[in-house]
Amino acid sequence: MNHFEELQTFTHVVDTGSISRAADRMGVAKSAVSRRISDLEQRLGVQLFRRTTRQMNLTDSGRSFYERATQILSDLEEAELAVSQQHGALTGRLRIAAPLSFGVPHLGPAIIDFNKQHPGITFDVDFNDRQIDILEEGFDLAIRIAQLTDSSLIARRIAPIHQTLCASPDYLKQHGTPQSPDDLQSHQCLLYSNIQNPSHWSFKDASGNTINVKVPISLTSNNGDFLRDAAIAGLGLIKVPNFIIYKYLISGELLPVLQQYAPPSFHAYAIYPQTRHLSYRVRAFVDFLVTRFEGDPYWDLS
Repeated sequence: MNHFEELQTFTHVVDTGSISRAADRMGVAKSAVSRRISDLEQRLGVQLFRRTTRQMNLTDSGRSFYERATQILSDLEEAELAVSQQHGALTGRLRIAAPLSFGVPHLGPAIIDFNKQHPGITFDVDFNDRQIDILEEGFDLAIRIAQLTDSSLIARRIAPIHQTLCASPDYLKQHGTPQSPDDLQSHQCLLYSNIQNPSHWSFKDASGNTINVKVPISLTSNNGDFLRDAAIAGLGLIKVPNFIIYKYLISGELLPVLQQYAPPSFHAYAIYPQTRHLSYRVRAFVDFLVTRFEGDPYWDLS
């Protein structure tokens, strides 16, 4: 009877919400997960889950046991890490999700430098613009660029993210330069589709007043790098984060417009769920990112 294995299996089922997803995360058969949960309930003499055809919800006893189980597993991990730290080594797997356009050119070099300092860390990095479910998909943390509203997540600011409205010189020569946000309604606009209401653009004027405008859709994509390339090719105007376009603003391949009107700003955050203990290796990596990106971002200094 392996109590540790039962505790791990139980917390994975709670975190993912199902036996099948827990089995996928652990790399074992569904029958093995189901058997471990049944054995655990039988040994404890209580029902931990209320089972339906679609969900497994915790009972009151299950919820109480989950809190204790996660603490036990966290304490064990910390004890192992404390021993390894005596020898100056960070070890273990670190699974991270990050948006593609920010992740590859900006987070990627940071991961490489951190890994050089701590070769015992095994990184598993998913660069993807979709918004992942950290708990369900088994990530240790994610980098998210947004105005966060989900109170179930703990977030730490990594860097400010500003946007610029811009277009290629050829496009502006052919179609004219907009002088106010309302002028955008007669322009070709290239839209980022991974947000709500992508065709609704907002700006603040010099007095801090918000101006909203519904822009026409010329092209949409869920990737900012593609939108940038389309804008450089003269297909229309884009409003994207500076970390995607700063080199092209410097080279003059893209020109900023409506600079007296500021698009919304965001932050890049390292996020993780409240229910997950923050391991030493995760904490060390987040601290590394905060230090690396402190101050004014290099992509805003063009």
